[in-house]
Formats: sequence, structure tokens, C-alpha cells
Amino acid sequence: MSNHIHILARSSSGELSNTVRDFKKFTSKRIIESITEGSHESRRDWILRLFSHAAKRQNKEGEFQVWTHENHAIEVTSNSFIESKVDYIHNNPVRAGIVKRAEDYLYSSASVYSGDEGMVEIIPVTFRIKTIK
Repeated sequence: MSNHIHILARSSSGELSNTVRDFKKFTSKRIIESITEGSHESRRDWILRLFSHAAKRQNKEGEFQVWTHENHAIEVTSNSFIESKVDYIHNNPVRAGIVKRAEDYLYSSASVYSGDEGMVEIIPVTFRIKTIK
């Protein structure tokens, strides 16, 4: 999705909130670096203005804010819950009208579940993917 991400994650340290914080910090720095350092991104100035405005709106000390402060963490309680969340995540771009099939969305793990390679290494959960029609 162009303005948010969904992930199912586990923290090896047992501190998921710290893992999410570190993920946001790491990716924020990399996103800003990729936009500012030799980028040919046509929306460069517009994106940086958005990130700068977000930082000021939150009274953030840094120059830019990429991620919102909140997240919607939900504890996984069963295999059926995991399956429903993976289905939701995979079919989000389908519901948004971006692709016809979940596995066609470039930035999704759905392709891995359908037997193809993905852009990100994942540990798939064992169940069949369901594509909405």
C-alpha cells in the first residue's frame, strides 16, 4: 500500500514494542537518505515537505517524521487468527483496486505463498492463500 504497511512480526528479544521502535527508526533514516542523497525521485521536495510538516505537527525534535507514533499491535492468539490476518494483509491491495490478484502486488508476501519469489525474505505460515474475487 502506498501510505501504510501491515506486518505480522515476532521479536526475538520478546520486546515487540522495542522491535517496532527500532524498525521505524532504522527505516526512517534509510527512507530519508534514499530521498535526499542523489535521488531522482520526482516527488522529492513534496515528500520532504510532508515529513517536515509531520515532525513540526508532533513537536518532534528531528527534522522529519516518516512514521506515525501509533501502531495497532494485536496479540496473535490462534492459528485461525494468523490466517485471517495474513488473508487480510494479502488482499488489501485487491480491495483497494491496485491489483486483481493478491500475489501480483509487488510489495506483498502473497507471491511467496503462491509459490513465487518475493522481494522480502519471510517465514511463511503454513496454510492456503485465499484470493477474494
